[in-house]
Amino acid sequence: MDKINVLIIEDTVTESTRLIKLLEENNYNVVGVAQSFQEALNLFYSKKVDILIIDIFLNGVPEGITFAETITTVPEAAKPFVFLTSSKDRQIFERAKLTKPFSFLLKPFNELEVLYAIEMAIEKFYEQTDVFITDEEDTVISNDNLFIKKGKSLKKVLLSDIIYIEVEEKYCNIITEKEKFVILISLTKILKLLDPNNFCRTHRNYIVNLNKIEEIVPSDNLIQLQGKHHVTLSERYKDLIKKVRTLK
Repeated sequence: MDKINVLIIEDTVTESTRLIKLLEENNYNVVGVAQSFQEALNLFYSKKVDILIIDIFLNGVPEGITFAETITTVPEAAKPFVFLTSSKDRQIFERAKLTKPFSFLLKPFNELEVLYAIEMAIEKFYEQTDVFITDEEDTVISNDNLFIKKGKSLKKVLLSDIIYIEVEEKYCNIITEKEKFVILISLTKILKLLDPNNFCRTHRNYIVNLNKIEEIVPSDNLIQLQGKHHVTLSERYKDLIKKVRTLK
């Protein structure tokens, strides 16, 4: 499991230090702190970034907005971001709003508001609203990751690490190479969000990662997976065999 990677763009050391402390205490990974537009671009394109917290004014100039405008022009490179500013200028707000931030927070920031803003940004960016509304574990699914709510923070699980998913009523057990996660999501919903080229249903209670299959034994209605795991292959889903190019 990986931590969610946060890039901070902030030119005031006391503010960035406080943000780093807050994020690290809540199990987020700060990949860097940029104090200028160019430094922000360099870090953004050289680090694995999941979300950004952007100060609007850098060295007295609204370069935070310029940075947001720059990264949003390339949809493939876009990431969710939150603005943080001490400015109360209406024109600055109107310009910032055009970049479609997921939150607009005023300094001095409230720590809980920052944590909530991160959750909201992840939800809205991946167009899965009202996911993190309870105290139970919940999840947003992107093309590459699961973002699972645990306590006051989010955990990141790579989809490529998932071996299989077992469904129990309204919960799903996510079995990875190292850990097991229990998330509140229906089988129908999770199937819609997962790439059918990589994940396939084998039984009414199982979804497998096709890349983790080691052997299929149709006569025994059995699929052997990496890590000595095995799941049931029901008659209804035996077309799965056609999707597997090589049986080890």
